[in-house]
Amino acid sequence: VLLAAAVCTKAGKAIVSRQFVEMTRTRIEGLLAAFPKLMNTGKQHTFVETESVRYVYQPMEKLYMVLITTKNSNILEDLETLRLFSRVIPEYCRALEENEISDHCFDLIFAFDEIVALGYRENVNLAQIRTFTEMESHEEKVFRAVRETQEREAKAEMRRKAKELQQARRDAERQGKKAPGFGGFGSSAVSGGITAAMITETIIETEKPKVAPAPARPSGPSKALKLGAKGKEVDNFVDKLKSEGENIMTSVGKRSTEAAKVLAPPVNVESVHMKIEEKISLTCGRDGGLQNMELHGMIMLHISDEKFARIRLHLENEDKRGVQLQTHPNVDKKLFTAESQIGLKNPEKSFPINSDVGVLKWRLQTTEESFIPLTINCWPSESGNSCDVNIEYELQEESLELNDVIITIPLPSGVGAPVIGEIDGEYRHDSRRNLLEWCLPMIDAKNKSGSLEFSIAGQPNDFFPVQVSFVSKKNYCNIQVTKVTQVDGNSPVRFSTETTFLVDKYEIL
Repeated sequence: VLLAAAVCTKAGKAIVSRQFVEMTRTRIEGLLAAFPKLMNTGKQHTFVETESVRYVYQPMEKLYMVLITTKNSNILEDLETLRLFSRVIPEYCRALEENEISDHCFDLIFAFDEIVALGYRENVNLAQIRTFTEMESHEEKVFRAVRETQEREAKAEMRRKAKELQQARRDAERQGKKAPGFGGFGSSAVSGGITAAMITETIIETEKPKVAPAPARPSGPSKALKLGAKGKEVDNFVDKLKSEGENIMTSVGKRSTEAAKVLAPPVNVESVHMKIEEKISLTCGRDGGLQNMELHGMIMLHISDEKFARIRLHLENEDKRGVQLQTHPNVDKKLFTAESQIGLKNPEKSFPINSDVGVLKWRLQTTEESFIPLTINCWPSESGNSCDVNIEYELQEESLELNDVIITIPLPSGVGAPVIGEIDGEYRHDSRRNLLEWCLPMIDAKNKSGSLEFSIAGQPNDFFPVQVSFVSKKNYCNIQVTKVTQVDGNSPVRFSTETTFLVDKYEIL
């Protein structure tokens, strides 16, 4: 049984000590104080015994890593445990000094508890200890992301309401009427032209050095695009908002460049623009076998001109993997099933203008190995005190073109940099995070496989999980928009598409 694990000075002063059975502080301090006196400096040993306990130790510069065990404990297992303890300490401490150990004492104690429970060694390796002590929660990340999104939306809505009220008061002043109060704008809708005019006015007012003409839009009255001086009522309203804790002008100023980008779309974006986005989440076993693969895709439609609001999208679906398709509730499902066209249930209605609308989404979940787009084979083999690692990739889905591929391999801590043998592409060694990043600018049918060889001190389990990230301008499921036509007259409409295939999670465990 393992009684305690401690890091102490050469004089026997305990810096960190974790007891795994009931022991008093006086007892553990007495045992550690007696430890340096028992060692025979003339001989090299890894353990020393008394009548009641055995000390298994390893020197670390000016300190000792000491395990105190019972005399009938298995010395071979204790030595293996000691090696794992010694490798954990550099994981949390940059220098093996008393102050550094004291600063990270709680991190070390949590890690010690992962190695030993109730006096017995747990079957864990360094990578698992690192994962357990990080205590990352996917649910917590999702909750934080949702909360941040809600806060952003609430602020954006507040600014929009402020702009609506500001515009209404200006219009009322021009027409000589009494300006409406807050209650009148609870649910009233403002036309797209006026909204665009408000954004334009705000941008030009906040960025005074740049004098730019307001972009004319087909919809909306021309008066709304005139730049008017701010009235006293508007200033009072903004001052009131400021006093309530919201810095209106600063926030609008920060977002002015973003709004300007939205108002001035790229040259190659047509009035009808579609974003086709797919995300993959994949988990493989190191010995082969797909544990789970989940892929989500969506087509987002953005229309910037009212003339093209009543249209239909013609799709071509060449997928043979059994993808589950789902249309938006307002889309005509019968038309989609019969003719692979996306149109609204009511042909007289039009799609929303100047907003991204999801019209079709799909999902693929499988454990079929042949569906893996990029296979990774990591083969670590022990040779003496070091490990030779061979890792190779192969593109199974040859129609894909993967860009900026990064294959991340974890490394043991405190053993220095890896010695690279043969490599296709480039590599980066992150010594702070103990990672080796294998970087490949592009993987396609002409460059479908490659390998990397390196050697470093460690054990085979230290090099997992391997993680992969990439981006692609070709989607995995072959679903494309081939044609866009107007509802009236079936005349074709010019359109542009933007396709992205991203990685949400791609791990080889």
